Amino acid sequence: MPACRDIGYVLDKLAWMRAEGIWPNGLRYLWTDAFGVVLLVSLHAELKDPKYLEQACSLVEEVERVLGRPRGLRIGEAPDRGGQYYHYLAMWMYALSVLGRYAPDHTAKGVQLARDVHDAFVVPAHGVWWKLREDLSGPYPGFAGFGALDAFDGYVSYRLLDDEALAPQIADMRRLIEQSYPALTIDQDLGIGMMLWMTQFFPREDWAVTQRNRCLRTLEQLWADEGYFCRGPGLTDVKFAFTNYGVAIGLQAVGAVPERVGRLHSFFEGYRSGDEYDREAITHVMACSSHFPGYLLREYD
Repeated sequence: MPACRDIGYVLDKLAWMRAEGIWPNGLRYLWTDAFGVVLLVSLHAELKDPKYLEQACSLVEEVERVLGRPRGLRIGEAPDRGGQYYHYLAMWMYALSVLGRYAPDHTAKGVQLARDVHDAFVVPAHGVWWKLREDLSGPYPGFAGFGALDAFDGYVSYRLLDDEALAPQIADMRRLIEQSYPALTIDQDLGIGMMLWMTQFFPREDWAVTQRNRCLRTLEQLWADEGYFCRGPGLTDVKFAFTNYGVAIGLQAVGAVPERVGRLHSFFEGYRSGDEYDREAITHVMACSSHFPGYLLREYD
């Protein structure tokens, strides 16, 4: 099933965001910027226009300047976005691997980032801390705990960066995945979307087969007839545009229920939450990524 390729939508949205000072000329936020880098590289591949590759490289430099720390990258520029999230770092590594197709030094940056943060976040045979202090000295106050998806995030990004250079780190993540995937059930919309997205890269591995099937079944419980996925089971009225776009990306990655991708795109074009998310960059960059996944998809070329 063909993925979305709505380039006109994306170009219009990018122009509007820039005019409004939302993105890429707004506050830095690592998750949003990771998807943005992939989007810009994808536009370069699609339109054969070098300006998008130049923008991607410039964005990486700006993220490193604003969010870069001696080891790793801060969550975001705003005062309330301190610390480091492992899954954000892993998404940034993925973005660097995509940019590295055209600018190989960015692959090396991704490998170095993986080496810099891995030992701080990973507790072998136990899990991956999901949030650490900014200097990686320990869990962020009030946020101690292991992330359910973080080992999968790292495993995928490490393997796509460099199987050989990151072999010890990949082995750590593989062991954690083997321990957790048989019993793991994800019931949050964005978590399901991101797991589906990850399963596309190594689709025949047991964890990917199990989680893909389980996630698709769980999504059936979240679908609302109005045309969106709710936040979780029993939360029928709780919905976020950016998390739905994450689900849509995951569904396109595995080629499932394209009609629902189209319906949620239509629903959220007319939806306004009435809060800060109406203008947050994450909402609109994720919308662009869902309308044109590009290099978020393994099969894109």
